[in-house]
Amino acid sequence: MTSLEQVQGARSFLFVPGDRPERFDKAAAAGADLVIVDLEDAVVAEHKRAARDAVVAWLTDGGSACVRVNAAGSPEHEDDVAALAGASGLVAVVLPKADDPALADAVSARCGVPVVALVESAAGMLRAAELARAEGVARLAFGHLDYAVDLGADNGRTAMLHGRSTLVLASRGAGLPGPVDGVTVTLDDPAVLAEDLAHARELGFTGKLLIHPRQVEGTHAAYRPSSDEVAWAEKVLSAVSDTDGGAVRVDGDMVDAPVIARARDVLRRKDR
Repeated sequence: MTSLEQVQGARSFLFVPGDRPERFDKAAAAGADLVIVDLEDAVVAEHKRAARDAVVAWLTDGGSACVRVNAAGSPEHEDDVAALAGASGLVAVVLPKADDPALADAVSARCGVPVVALVESAAGMLRAAELARAEGVARLAFGHLDYAVDLGADNGRTAMLHGRSTLVLASRGAGLPGPVDGVTVTLDDPAVLAEDLAHARELGFTGKLLIHPRQVEGTHAAYRPSSDEVAWAEKVLSAVSDTDGGAVRVDGDMVDAPVIARARDVLRRKDR
């Protein structure tokens, strides 16, 4: 599977701090679709150089992960990108504070992997459609906590609805998979994670950023269709296959091309 396929098909992206190399293998074994080794927010300034060296060493010694670099304009950004260029285990670069499609393309070209554009500001949201169409961008992601701070808004669902919907539309318009939702900071109540996932999935998100391994299975379960959904999809496709292409009704509902496409997607996801 290519890096692009891994990034575009991933449901779960599990963060691990870049200055904790003893956790890298544990994160990789936690069952997430992809790991993000973090050189940005999780690492204090005085540890950033050592963290970068540890991440590159792990990636060149068999490790495989995405890496969140420091934001453009920060003292560490250029060193991060230069160090990651050619790292054999690098799957993607997560670009924080993304608001410049040309920069995303440049980072992708230099590192030889796709970019996940992490939208965390009003400037980035206003250019979401451009970011999604950038050649090097494989996925959009939502940093809703920083976005709320930038807007001076609450980070609840109502305040963040416009931002989430904007990223979904931008992704779809550019032919990308649904975007990746931001983190759930509550770790001790699985119901909070489930509610966040249900909301994001309803809007069209197809992945989530995670901050603890215990969030992995709940995330995968949320994106796995229920038995009722699978039964419905099988009934729809069976009914369609029994016709010569004419109109068909299933449980009183008319089945057309969008319904058939949804049924096929349900069956595609059932064994993940």
